[in-house]
Amino acid sequence: MIQEAFQLFDSPYQWMLYFFCAVLIGMSKTGIQNIGTLAVPIFAFLFGAKHSTGIVLILLCMADLIAIIYYRKQFLWSEVLKLLPAAFVGLIGALILGNYIDDSLFKILMGACILLGVVFMIWMDRSKSDSSITTKKWYAPLFGFIAGFSTMIGNAAGPALAVYLFTKKLPKYTFVATGAWFIMILNFSKIPLQLFVWQNLSWAGLMLNIFAIPFILLGGYTGIKIIKILPEKEFRILVITLITISSILLIIL
Repeated sequence: MIQEAFQLFDSPYQWMLYFFCAVLIGMSKTGIQNIGTLAVPIFAFLFGAKHSTGIVLILLCMADLIAIIYYRKQFLWSEVLKLLPAAFVGLIGALILGNYIDDSLFKILMGACILLGVVFMIWMDRSKSDSSITTKKWYAPLFGFIAGFSTMIGNAAGPALAVYLFTKKLPKYTFVATGAWFIMILNFSKIPLQLFVWQNLSWAGLMLNIFAIPFILLGGYTGIKIIKILPEKEFRILVITLITISSILLIIL
């Protein structure tokens, strides 16, 4: 099993990229949400678009546990519940669609899902009716569906979730904590689907994830430190910038 894990990479350069992504994921779970989205195109490059979603899933679940332990008292369960039903519908829809598209189209769809989140975010920033829109009955289900679909297609629920939580005017700690709990529930729900339907979970991938645990912890610690000193406005700008970069990389590479 260990030998198979080492065979997943051909060079030290690939190992460096992988561990760098593990740091980004750790940071995204405890501090700068969506910085982990930058890892999506790198993982697609290392493993192939669809296959990467299985290899990375356990890595994400490990990072989710770190986040919810640290932010166990600061999340809004009411917001999580508003999103979850439609998110599961989106997740199943993406699961079915994934069986009918090839890897190149899968990668483009991953980038499109992320870019859609950027478009929504910019639109909501410029809209003068945020408060009225966010109270509509369709608002939470819409973003829940997009988040569920995106997380199944490419572990890319972050952008849509960020749009939703930003428009709810949540403080940055509540923003990060609520997002962490929502994503954790979706990620753990995806394990049996990835295992039995897409069949892209493997013991070699699990061992690779275990190797990355110290780097996830390093990223988690770094994220906690950064969010303490990063002002709200700069936090929002950074999130939008990172989402845009990652979506463009996925589409053009």
